[in-house]
Amino acid sequence: MDETTRRKEIYRVTFIGSVVNMLLLIFKFVAGFVGHSAAMIADAVHSLSDFVTDIIVIVFVRISSKPVDSSHNYGHGKYETLATAIIGLVLLGVAAGLFIGGAKDVLYVIRGGILEKPGTIALVAAGVSVLLKELIYQYTVHKGKNIQSQALIANAWHHRSDAFSSIGTLFGIGGAILGGVKWRILDPLAAIVVSLFIARVAVKILKGTINELLEHSLPASTEEEIRTIILSVEGVTSPHHLRTRRIGYNYAIDVHIRMDGNKTLTEAHLTTSIVEKRLKERYGAGTYVIIHTEPEKSKAL
Repeated sequence: MDETTRRKEIYRVTFIGSVVNMLLLIFKFVAGFVGHSAAMIADAVHSLSDFVTDIIVIVFVRISSKPVDSSHNYGHGKYETLATAIIGLVLLGVAAGLFIGGAKDVLYVIRGGILEKPGTIALVAAGVSVLLKELIYQYTVHKGKNIQSQALIANAWHHRSDAFSSIGTLFGIGGAILGGVKWRILDPLAAIVVSLFIARVAVKILKGTINELLEHSLPASTEEEIRTIILSVEGVTSPHHLRTRRIGYNYAIDVHIRMDGNKTLTEAHLTTSIVEKRLKERYGAGTYVIIHTEPEKSKAL
């Protein structure tokens, strides 16, 4: 898939998610205030953060798809990584807000306060949210994996964290409605439990983006596959000093290889070009490949 098609697919998937998020956040805010549910209002705030991250994905993916220029010799791929990191931070902030808000309401009840009974509309909103957000998660994560978009996959997990949030809200509101005054504490408790789920997802996303921003190597299995591809080229031996990293969507591969020292410069260049071609066929045309050629040791003596 070429970069233009990939970018358009990211825009399309994100746009669909943003429409769902906009409709849900309006419905949740109305249901939360009308239904007197702190958990639903917190859930609405989470949906608002989903909508914001949709915008972040669209803006940063547009920047990351820009071609190489004089000040960005390796392109703008890191902007997609940066977008993923921002999504992780937003999720962490949402988790903290939900936790603090829920904890305040729990303390209020412990000190003798009485929370308002949530309305049925809040319960309905939670149920609708669980269904729609899980569907949009499945759709987004599937598309994200197909086109290898970290930002899209991270955004998919933001959708699922909203589904988790709504599940907790559903049980909390349901228990508060059916259980009487003493069970209304379930509403804020649900918000606290959900916040922990969201924080876990945020940390997972941030860990991956930090590794990439710090130039973490590609997985060992991928590096082994790279060596196998290199050795599949006739006349090439001993791939070594392999260094790899990600630059947004693309891989960067730097490797030393050996070949017959009696080869002419033209022959060595042709063989090196074949290695580069096969690596790009496997990992995409945007793969950055740097190959250092050395004579075989036995020939160099």
